[in-house]
Amino acid sequence: MILLQVDEKNAQQRFDKYLRRILPNAPASLIYKQLRKKNIVLNGKRADGGEKLQAGDEVRLFLADETYQKFTAVQDEQGKDSVCGQYIDAYVKLEDRVSIVFENEHILAADKQEGVLSQKSKADDISVNEWLIGYLLESGSISSQTLAAFKPSICNRLDRNTSGMIICGKTLAGSQYINDIIKNKTLEKYYYCLVNGKAMLNERITGWLYKDNASNMVRVYGDINEIPEKIRADADFIDTSFMSERFGLNVTLVEARLFTGKTHQIRAQLSAMGYPIIGDAKYGDEKINQRYRALGVKSQLLHSHKLTFPLVDDKRFADISGLTLEAKLPAIFESVMSY
Repeated sequence: MILLQVDEKNAQQRFDKYLRRILPNAPASLIYKQLRKKNIVLNGKRADGGEKLQAGDEVRLFLADETYQKFTAVQDEQGKDSVCGQYIDAYVKLEDRVSIVFENEHILAADKQEGVLSQKSKADDISVNEWLIGYLLESGSISSQTLAAFKPSICNRLDRNTSGMIICGKTLAGSQYINDIIKNKTLEKYYYCLVNGKAMLNERITGWLYKDNASNMVRVYGDINEIPEKIRADADFIDTSFMSERFGLNVTLVEARLFTGKTHQIRAQLSAMGYPIIGDAKYGDEKINQRYRALGVKSQLLHSHKLTFPLVDDKRFADISGLTLEAKLPAIFESVMSY
């Protein structure tokens, strides 16, 4: 018999999802069969899998040790060391390119440099996700055993060539909370953009955005009736505020606040307004971009610089209730501003 106790990291999830995480090699049909036969019980009682787990709950699996080993994600210590080692290697490789802005029991906010992936697109990629797990393993916050039950991950994604703030869920509760406040738009997200020209902006702009998946580019429309009828149903409403912050020689540092978060929203909107982001290869001006390459501009000068959390009564998140986190403006922005 195997006895497991649910910790805070795995609380607030359905029992069947928890079982599928800790027994990833077991077919779902077998898990439900073992529940019906009371070979897997929750707090000493029969369960159907739909129960919501609480910290301290006891899970008993009346399975032979060899059966349990067969169904777990990693079946030997050598395998555990190998998997954990890969994550720790990723952490070391990105240690100088991703920095921690804030961390508590449930979440971690990191500042990533441009060129770093938020999440991998190919099997051999290294992203903030791998950096996060490697850091948590290295610091002792998680282990190979807890990793089998819940895998910490990022909750918001930035383009590879956009720098700045990424929020990660260290626990299931943290991930659920961050995903909820992103979905209900109560997490305030602010970006700095360095645009060409003197942009006198202090306005909130709405419109519609259509994404062409074949080219991975979007087009902005000011009114829904401007959108060709054949693609109108696939267009998304967009809402952004823009505020000019500082001026340089023919450049403007603009702060953008996202009220909706669609693909390339800020980049496409500013380009449509006549103020392309410097370094933006998709929506910018190639002649302008070429001028700034000599200063070291390699990609769009777009930086997720500030996040403000909503006020909440939940005691688990009291230390981030109303909290504002900021990521320092990259040096390349200052170089271009002072050019």
